[in-house]
Amino acid sequence: MQDRAGHIYRVAAEIMWRRGYAATSMNEIADAVGLTKAGIYHYIRGKEDLLFKIMSFAMDVVEEDVMGPARKVSEAEQRLRVIVERHVNRILEVGGAVTILLDEMSALTPSHQRTIRSRKRAYFDLVRTTLEQLASEGKLRDVDPTVATFCLFGMILWTSRWYRKDGEIKPQDALRSFSELALNAVLRSAAGGSQFPADTTTSTQKAIRTQ
Repeated sequence: MQDRAGHIYRVAAEIMWRRGYAATSMNEIADAVGLTKAGIYHYIRGKEDLLFKIMSFAMDVVEEDVMGPARKVSEAEQRLRVIVERHVNRILEVGGAVTILLDEMSALTPSHQRTIRSRKRAYFDLVRTTLEQLASEGKLRDVDPTVATFCLFGMILWTSRWYRKDGEIKPQDALRSFSELALNAVLRSAAGGSQFPADTTTSTQKAIRTQ
């Protein structure tokens, strides 16, 4: 049931990304996932409900794949690395349409907007708290942690707009380059030298494989 619902959310997100939320019909989504219009209403109540569930699905993934593992890391620099690498890796693996649709907040009901904003805020606070810890340890560049948090999110989320799975850049190369750029942007310890070994497999990727 959950796998089927996740498939519907990802396919619907791809269609809404290409055509725009307003121009996408429920019939088009039903056809794309191999259901009748009546069948798709078994999973959702309507178009706005579908958008809300896509956004909720995106936040579920972030909480499970990024926030959960990051919260288990006490050391701030490694926690930041886990956040950056795991989130970007997720976008590289499954595509960015679901991520992009998080910008369609205005199409949600006020109640649904409050729910999604609250979940986004929890993620924002996790990253900002991590940067504040780094600042207290003298490891953060001379930047405001709140400004740096917004910038990091901008970098991470923009990956969904430029990366193409069928393009020339291999995902491991994209992840390594992105991680180096993002961490060097905020960490004092990253200045003047790479934080990554010559092996293009990052420490987070290796850790994921052993879980």
